[in-house]
Amino acid sequence: MRKSRLNLFKSTSMLIAVVGIIMVIATIIVVAYVGFSIANESITDQISSGNQYDDLANLKSQYGDIQSKFDSVKSTYYSGGSDDVEKYNNARLELSRASSAIDNVQSALDANKPSNEVDSRIAFANQKLSDARQAYENL
Repeated sequence: MRKSRLNLFKSTSMLIAVVGIIMVIATIIVVAYVGFSIANESITDQISSGNQYDDLANLKSQYGDIQSKFDSVKSTYYSGGSDDVEKYNNARLELSRASSAIDNVQSALDANKPSNEVDSRIAFANQKLSDARQAYENL
């Protein structure tokens, strides 16, 4: 009877040791997975952020082109009658809206907003630039 208790104690101790080792290994695997996920997400966010900064630079470039077109015809419209000035000012208002939309993209990037929100602001800024371009063509 003594021998069976000793064997039972040995097998129980061995089982507890094996389960402990398995739990330590499982904990290490879970911590490694979480660390990898965080690192991967960070890298992905940096990549999409880089693309968004490229889009912002493109928006600013397009805005500069349109603004120079507006500036080149400004004197023509201001030398005309009040109807011409009003028409020019209404078109110029669209350009101001585009500028505001581009500033919103910049602020979202500076505030590290989520990628989908920045993308929606970029799309909105593109739409406002198209409206400004159309307003210039209608002059």
